[in-house]
Amino acid sequence: MPFLQLPAVRIHYELSGPTNRPVLLLAHPLGVNLSIWEPQLAEFSKHFRVLRYDARGHGDSSVPPGDYSIPGLAQDALDLLDALKIDQAHFCGISMGGMAGMWLGANARSRFDKIVLSNTAVKIGTAESWSTRIESVRKMGMAAIAPSIIERWFTFEFRAGSPHIVAGVQNILEKTDPQGYMASCAAIRDMDYREKISAMQSPVLVISGSNDPGTTPADGQYIASRIPGAIYSELPASHLSNVEAAEQFTAQVLRFLTH
Repeated sequence: MPFLQLPAVRIHYELSGPTNRPVLLLAHPLGVNLSIWEPQLAEFSKHFRVLRYDARGHGDSSVPPGDYSIPGLAQDALDLLDALKIDQAHFCGISMGGMAGMWLGANARSRFDKIVLSNTAVKIGTAESWSTRIESVRKMGMAAIAPSIIERWFTFEFRAGSPHIVAGVQNILEKTDPQGYMASCAAIRDMDYREKISAMQSPVLVISGSNDPGTTPADGQYIASRIPGAIYSELPASHLSNVEAAEQFTAQVLRFLTH
């Protein structure tokens, strides 16, 4: 289980695939860990050196104190690339990971070739809604909020048809460190990239879930409309489209990155 001590956090990461292939950096959503990319790992690893990592406060990475920020989470990704001596990579991030990708695309353009922003938005929710969630976790813990989050992450049809997959994701969510989760909620709460998203100049693929209530297709279309040349795609899924529409997600990302 490889770890790296970065300037601000101890990061758990995994590298897969041929060493002579381009690097693909994968950034997961709030409340899970690098295992959320398992549906893509085998196919992605045929084409890329795949770098997955647990964001600070998640999985087996450390839990620095205090509120986090999207620029800080993005800097962790840059520090990880620096520590591994990776000068340039492709990037794919979902939700919170996608928010970090927006910052990276606007502020570290030379480090990234193509960027995939999935199930994300320039601003997610309201400050009040995030503060309410933080207080709920502080008072009741992760298990209390997990069922309602899972209902938003997956459609009813998927929850009914793939209960073992859904249960596995819920288990990861419930085991996420409460302090790390609350600190990351604050990062999303404070992120507003409406005026900055057009600074991205890399080739960008934006993926939305047609049934995603948290980062809606309209949110994805907004991102794509503000980035020159961006491609927009919509999958039959809710928030975790790489899990619910795994084959379509994998195919679209590979098509974008390899052509």
